[in-house]
Amino acid sequence: MRQAIHTLLLETKGRGLVEFTHQVLRWLASEKFSAGLLTIYCRHTSASLLIQENADPDVQTDMQNYFERLAPESDVYIHSAEGPDDMPAHLRAALTQTSLSIPIMDGRPALGTWQGIYLFEHRARPHRREIVLHAIGE
Repeated sequence: MRQAIHTLLLETKGRGLVEFTHQVLRWLASEKFSAGLLTIYCRHTSASLLIQENADPDVQTDMQNYFERLAPESDVYIHSAEGPDDMPAHLRAALTQTSLSIPIMDGRPALGTWQGIYLFEHRARPHRREIVLHAIGE
């Protein structure tokens, strides 16, 4: 049994989903695991992680629109230190997840046919986000 760890830096353009499945596949292939567990962790409180459909971009649009309705920018929040999108970004991140666990099978994450790995940026302006990849296995 062995472990490997790596940090990805993802540039966002503001709110929306950024697929980074290919970066994960490339790193995992370079580490040559045949079986194990991959953990993906987002080191931020105003962005999150999702496994979601990657075939139809309408899914991403609908996801973003839903979360904008669920946690809209508003002046009702007490916390607004970084602007009107600050607290809604924290709420959206709390409703999703900051880590994913994916089995490794035959050297690849055991994703379904239409599944992709996404960073969900909840802030309005562009950010550089750190994503930690950790694999354990054989």
